Amino acid sequence: MRAVVFRTPDRPVEVTDVELDPPREGEVRVKIAAAGVCHSDLHVRNGDWDVAAPLVMGHEGSGTVTAVGPGVTTVKEGDRVVLSWVPSCGRCRMCLAGYPARCEPAANVLLPQGVLYDGTTRFHRDGERIHHYLSVSSFAEEVVVPESGAIPIHADAPLDVLALVGCGVATGVGAVQRTAGVPEGAAVAVIGCGGVGLSVVQGARLARAGRVIAVDLDPGRAELARGFGATDAVAARDVDAVAAVRDLTDGGVDFAFDAIGKIETTEQAIAMLGIGGMAVVVGLPPTGATARFEPLALAEREQRIVGSNYGSTVPAEDFPALVDLYLAGDLMLDELVSGRRPLEDAEAALQDLAAGRALRTLLVPAM
Repeated sequence: MRAVVFRTPDRPVEVTDVELDPPREGEVRVKIAAAGVCHSDLHVRNGDWDVAAPLVMGHEGSGTVTAVGPGVTTVKEGDRVVLSWVPSCGRCRMCLAGYPARCEPAANVLLPQGVLYDGTTRFHRDGERIHHYLSVSSFAEEVVVPESGAIPIHADAPLDVLALVGCGVATGVGAVQRTAGVPEGAAVAVIGCGGVGLSVVQGARLARAGRVIAVDLDPGRAELARGFGATDAVAARDVDAVAAVRDLTDGGVDFAFDAIGKIETTEQAIAMLGIGGMAVVVGLPPTGATARFEPLALAEREQRIVGSNYGSTVPAEDFPALVDLYLAGDLMLDELVSGRRPLEDAEAALQDLAAGRALRTLLVPAM
């Protein structure tokens, strides 16, 4: 089968034939309907993060179950699923405490080593082991994932666009609802109006925030956020974004979300806070990057800085709920899709994302 393989950042990703082994105990094989191209994929492509390579790229996807391994009980052949890139073990202290996005084996073994739960991979080519990316590897015609990484969803929804639920949308909406717990009437700033940032905006709208200020260097992107629920748009290319947000809110916001993950934007999010405010780091920076803040101001104004991994999501609960919101017309997914491309266009889709020409491109293996 065809898959998009990353080897080193100094060469384009390649679409090549790889072999895929059958699912083993507790695993599921899925035929990919669509895969979203995310900034995390771009980080891998650019060499910003340490990953086990070669690997099959992609971590945002949806598809149909084609086979199940022994012991699988939550899905069956023919089920439609959205893939989760934190396949929780259900047994570690974080999972038992109700925080599957913090699953310890996933964080310490599966994700950094590019393997499944038995420590091996299902991809290979001519005797060479090819690693999984975030236990998903959705830039492929088919994948094998842990059972907990295949979340069954409503059969009536369009399967391709639901790929976005598996990362960008769950991350953004979850950061508002689960990580921050934004209450009704709160003042919110969102830095970055890409796929994740616009999902944060939607999460704030769903939470009935009183003011939602969208901030982006691109004035068009900032204005676009109004259609997703922003009440104000700040073009950071033209003005001091921190000053503009503080002026709009008479002293600072209750919640500031950095949906980009650059040092500058994290520091801006902290500087935008009012008394008792919370800065939520959602976007992921390169490995080793550090930001600065004034501890005295943080303490005196009783502010908080928190990280949000995967929106603190509980995939088995949140993915079906997000699909229901979409079907009810309360969650915008189609509007996040900039276009659809075949797997062969993966490198071009990554370049479009890097240049700001796309929100989310869907790679569709069947095209």
